[in-house]
Amino acid sequence: MIDVDAVLAARLIAAQFPQWAALPVRAVDRQGWDNRTFRVGDELKARFPRAAGYAAQVGKEARWLPILAQHLPVRIPAPRGLGVTGEDYPFAWSVQDWIAGAPVGAERAHDVALAEAVADFLGALRRAPAEGAPLAGAHNFHRGGDLAVYDADARAAIEALRGEIDEVRALAVWEMARASRWSAAPVWVHGDVFAGNLLMADGRLAAVIDFGCLGAGDPACDLVIAWTLFEGEAREAFRLQTELDADCWARARGWALWKAVITLARSRGDVETRRVIGDLLAA
Repeated sequence: MIDVDAVLAARLIAAQFPQWAALPVRAVDRQGWDNRTFRVGDELKARFPRAAGYAAQVGKEARWLPILAQHLPVRIPAPRGLGVTGEDYPFAWSVQDWIAGAPVGAERAHDVALAEAVADFLGALRRAPAEGAPLAGAHNFHRGGDLAVYDADARAAIEALRGEIDEVRALAVWEMARASRWSAAPVWVHGDVFAGNLLMADGRLAAVIDFGCLGAGDPACDLVIAWTLFEGEAREAFRLQTELDADCWARARGWALWKAVITLARSRGDVETRRVIGDLLAA
């Protein structure tokens, strides 16, 4: 993994985009895992993949985000420049516009209006033309693909958590998720719909960011936020607004369970992940 700092980021920007060389470069407060992100002045951000496995996301976002933006009800990042390897950095990287807004927090767990807005966004994304879209695969960690890819990981994590969770119920949920497939044409999936990638402004959903896991396939993976963020009436409103069938929701539960059990198996003290597993197994 490569950790880019502000000095290296500024050097790369100055060398490849001299029109922005005088702008201040500073790291954003909330960093993701796949990329290191920096503000460039007030209107731009630069994103640098941390490993080769994330580098393919750069060109994918640059190609597809301007097309998808025409079909979506809220803002998404707009590419402003593509950087190349150089200055001791080995991967392609990107410059995008900076979108102001506050990431969604846990206080929005019962926000019905937000739940419906997220469902509407995902519905618009699914309806966007997907001809030529990159199918689920290694480039997006199989988001939108078959859960079978993660079968061994999920079962191993459930076994490791024996005695800490209801492993019988967990295996039943997992088997139910594996029992069906998306039989329609592939649709666009964001692939990483979690609270930190949803931006609020003036009390409403204003933007969705970080499309590195973008791809086409089964939309079930995009429903995981039903358990990782929403609760009670908001969760039910999200479910109803998506207008997807029970099989899709069973696969969504599988996606959520896989992520939760592998996370908890690594970090036993994760209270929030235990809450998510509890909700998944109680449903």
